[in-house]
Amino acid sequence: MSSATQALREKQAPIKASYRSDPSSAFVTLKSTGNLDSTSITCKLSTGAAVKEASRIAGLHPKAGGNDPNISGELCSGDMLLDALVACAGVTLKAVATALGLPIESGTVTAEGDLDFRGTMGVDKNAPVGITGIRMAFDIVFGETAGKGPVTEDEVEALGKLTERYCVVLQTLVNKPEIKVSLAGKGGGKEDEGVERQLSWGHTV
Repeated sequence: MSSATQALREKQAPIKASYRSDPSSAFVTLKSTGNLDSTSITCKLSTGAAVKEASRIAGLHPKAGGNDPNISGELCSGDMLLDALVACAGVTLKAVATALGLPIESGTVTAEGDLDFRGTMGVDKNAPVGITGIRMAFDIVFGETAGKGPVTEDEVEALGKLTERYCVVLQTLVNKPEIKVSLAGKGGGKEDEGVERQLSWGHTV
């Protein structure tokens, strides 16, 4: 057993034990937040210590044995998923609002996702692996519309429905795509001289 394997097992063992003795401790709500302004059709993300870096690094969540993200700068991939949803929804909303002539002065987009770490840690085979519930919210400050009067309830409804309809990431989550997964590998120190050992696996989800 390698030292890295041993270190990970030793780090995860007490975490798994705590989840077995107290299943509620395995639950966490991930969250992403983005900000909108009046200057452009963009959404500025503000989640995680690694956002300011040119290269973002993914790592284990602390509840899976990862390091403190505020120190390591490593982001949980679940955070990144919510970041993608917030970013896409924020940009889509800004684009739709612009097309409808609804000026947005400022706003925030938030997404929360519930995750039970017993699943991905293999503690409970009946526990789901993955985010089981997502809540997304927009908090918008509208500007004055040119000669149209105040923004109406009907316009807000149209903005919400069209944002939902045309947000690529949201629709990808809602309408599960066909996903093909493949894994290829070589090496491992067991090849005969002059022969490269190839390993592969594939599956359609």
